Amino acid sequence: MEMVADILLVAGALGAGLYCFVLSRRLSRFTDLENGVGAAVAVLSAQVTDLQTTLETAQKTATHSSDSLEDLTSRAEDAAKRLELMVASMHDLPPASPKAGPPPPPAGPVFSRHAGGAG
Repeated sequence: MEMVADILLVAGALGAGLYCFVLSRRLSRFTDLENGVGAAVAVLSAQVTDLQTTLETAQKTATHSSDSLEDLTSRAEDAAKRLELMVASMHDLPPASPKAGPPPPPAGPVFSRHAGGAG
């Protein structure tokens, strides 16, 4: 009876050893940095780093653009105020006098078409 128990115990230990060996090989392939999930994790980590750098650059650019836009908007509002003042001051000017007459003719030759030209 002891002999049977010892044989079963040795068989169980050999089975557990074989199971551990197979599991070890699968796990080493699973975490391999060139082909397995380890490679995917390494690639994703590099991509996250690149995305963080890109995001920081985009945030800096957006901040700069926002500041520039605020400056331009302020300048445009100032220019609009000055134009409004100029237009308002134009209403205060007296109208042009009708005595001025038509503008003088332009100096220099005046070109016109003749009816009987050779074509």
